[in-house]
Amino acid sequence: MTERSDRRRFLECMAWAGTGVLWTVSGGVAASVSLDQALAAPARGKVKPFTFLQVSDSHIGFAKPANPDARATYREAVAKIKAMADKPDFIIHTGDVSQLSKDVEFDDADQILGEAGITTFHVPGEHDMLDEGQGKAFLERYGKGAKGDGWYSFDHSGVHFVALINVKQLNAGGSGHLGDDQIAWLKADLAGRSASQPIVVFTHVPLWALYPRWGWGTDDAEPAMALLRRFGSVTVLNGHIHQIQQKVEGNVSFHTARSTAFPQPAPGTPGASPGPLKVAADQLRPSLGIRTVNVVNGAHSLALIDTPLA
Repeated sequence: MTERSDRRRFLECMAWAGTGVLWTVSGGVAASVSLDQALAAPARGKVKPFTFLQVSDSHIGFAKPANPDARATYREAVAKIKAMADKPDFIIHTGDVSQLSKDVEFDDADQILGEAGITTFHVPGEHDMLDEGQGKAFLERYGKGAKGDGWYSFDHSGVHFVALINVKQLNAGGSGHLGDDQIAWLKADLAGRSASQPIVVFTHVPLWALYPRWGWGTDDAEPAMALLRRFGSVTVLNGHIHQIQQKVEGNVSFHTARSTAFPQPAPGTPGASPGPLKVAADQLRPSLGIRTVNVVNGAHSLALIDTPLA
């Protein structure tokens, strides 16, 4: 098999296993391209890319008209992961693992995702903070070695990953909040790092003011973003709003993800409010999905591919 056909097979596999927009980053600037454009582009060396997956808002325990069985759709998402010919290096889950922070919900979520056999990194959503300890159950399960309310970072193949928590101190309107302690930790975590190092931040509530009227934003995100802007390539991934939205500010790109449980209305939909959106049965799975992220260090490229479950 030729290098060209190998490359085409890899991208075609990513197209169905991940979830419908492809992004590349060159020189720290993000730009969208189609899969056809990506396939037509010349191969750049033989650096093997690494991939990771984002899943979000599994809401295990949710069983209402918007989705009578969130466990079933989560299993479908994991089945796609298991079927990937090129397994990702790891998975990140951007919150709301559970619906009501119950042990049985976390147990079921772990059992389902565990079938993929891939290391997973978690941040909590607000639905994971409903126990009497306000997230204690989540942290005991997923936060070993984390700092403060659960924030942490790690490095992989030259990329620095930062997990931020913005659901522990939600505001009255529902918007996220990082807090001074976490921002101080982020400053120390990033200090001394080269501005050329790619940064991936993952959290639950958007770090940009996507739609403040519905609480879709983080009120003290600006001090954190001020620390991140000096880096040439910053990708911010989140969940919470159960749909794909994106924004680019200089070298920082923001991307929200689909849920594996149920959709929510588009921001500002007349007469709507945030919450589970019931759609026709044949439209549920097209509105759910997972995300594959491909990083090629030598080519300074990064790709986000979003594909629905159906």
